[in-house]
Amino acid sequence: MFRRILVANRGEIACRVIQTARRLGVETVAVYSEADARAMHVRMADAAYCIGSAASSDSYLRGERVLQVAADSGAEAIHPGYGFLSENADFADAVAAAGLSFIGPPGSSMRAMGSKDAAKRLMEAAGVPLLPGYHGEDQAYETLSAEADKCGLADGHPVLLKAVLGGGGKGMRIVRSQGELLAAIESAQREAAASFGDARLLVERYLDSARHIEVQVFCDSLGGAVHLFERDCSVQRRHQKVLEEAPAPGVSPELRESLGAAAVRAARAVDYVGAGTVEFIADASAPDHFYFMEMNTRLQVEHPVTEMITGLDLVEWQLRVAAGEPLPLSQPELSLSGHSIEARIYAERPGANFFPASGTLRHLATPPEEGVTVAPAEVRASTDGLATRVDMGFVRGDDVSVFYDPMVAKLIVRGPDRAAACRRLHAALGQWQTVGLPTNVSFCRRVLETPQFLAGEVHTAFIPQHHDALFPPTPPPPPHLMALAAACWVAEMQPPAAHAVHAGHAAAAAAAAAC
Repeated sequence: MFRRILVANRGEIACRVIQTARRLGVETVAVYSEADARAMHVRMADAAYCIGSAASSDSYLRGERVLQVAADSGAEAIHPGYGFLSENADFADAVAAAGLSFIGPPGSSMRAMGSKDAAKRLMEAAGVPLLPGYHGEDQAYETLSAEADKCGLADGHPVLLKAVLGGGGKGMRIVRSQGELLAAIESAQREAAASFGDARLLVERYLDSARHIEVQVFCDSLGGAVHLFERDCSVQRRHQKVLEEAPAPGVSPELRESLGAAAVRAARAVDYVGAGTVEFIADASAPDHFYFMEMNTRLQVEHPVTEMITGLDLVEWQLRVAAGEPLPLSQPELSLSGHSIEARIYAERPGANFFPASGTLRHLATPPEEGVTVAPAEVRASTDGLATRVDMGFVRGDDVSVFYDPMVAKLIVRGPDRAAACRRLHAALGQWQTVGLPTNVSFCRRVLETPQFLAGEVHTAFIPQHHDALFPPTPPPPPHLMALAAACWVAEMQPPAAHAVHAGHAAAAAAAAAC
């Protein structure tokens, strides 16, 4: 095992890695931007180094500075977390060239999976199911148009244009008719070129009612490979996940085995090492028909739900595999018990198309953590295994910056079954308190209140389909609160000399009007 590692990230994932490292007796080194000088991960680490100004491009994305800190601090390995440098193949190679261990896959595996068109060709050769589509080099409009027709556009079926590189919904367009195609191609190419430096697109058949089902895989450097079952991440906004759960609703043992086997084949096809996630899209009405989307060559945001149903610490597995150890368990030794759901807590305004927010957390109160993640199968499957976990990257008084992703925390629960997990998460969200900036907490509660979600009828169009239930009209404040607010405003507007006299009159008048 390593003596000291550097965590090349921030926020809750940096704190998460530090917690496991501390439990294993491994020292940690944090890096931070000037905006994060007082951040939670900086306070938790054994040592911390500033690597630049607030912008990610001048701090967390500067691989050469991270490597210099690793050398100066005596770190033996670098954990990239997710985002930033986590899927940068050149950085992974540079870490290895510096004589350090990269806690993730080799750069060659990232390159193989980083380009969606090349990855699909590899998956086709490995026998992994693919959606009908085009992932060739010819990017002429005539070619893309002809291929879109082959995918069903000529028959009235929608198609999806997708950037060859990157993710997060950038360079992605849904096309429902030939008349929309040219503008959609040009728009997607511009966005892909601006975001990823590559304007190439691939074309796929688009499933209007689809499930996003992904499989957690783990491989060691000795040839071992396992899957840790599946997760459902179908409830999304702007192509980004909101609620994730494991296991996926309605997945039979036979389908689970098929998904896991396909995911392991995908990982082996690129000589994978470490934690990875193979993402599939499935027909919501017939999930047995599933197709490869892409592979995320890192630890996922939603990994805690897998930890909850397997009773394992995936960050510990990452450290052990990167240190050259074999996988701690074989496939027959892995077990799935209980049900877990995670809500991502964002600083955002759901009613304004989920526009991100920033500001100071004036007050923050979270539900109490109960139970433990690592628990035997018989406990996870019973009421003794009820658990509530909060993965935080902020505390009261911290600033949520405009420079980074607005996720404040992750709230994860486990119950013996899905119904119990839904009830527990709904109750825990009701205990969440934030003052200083808006969050999506109430929105997540409303999702959990819909009969369709409770029945497991989840799909990628869930939010727009249930828009009226999820975005009810906001009632006006009660008259007495409006009157008190007016009184406060009047008091604030008074000149300092007259403030004490007139404020009392204004408050009295407002109170009388409210009665």
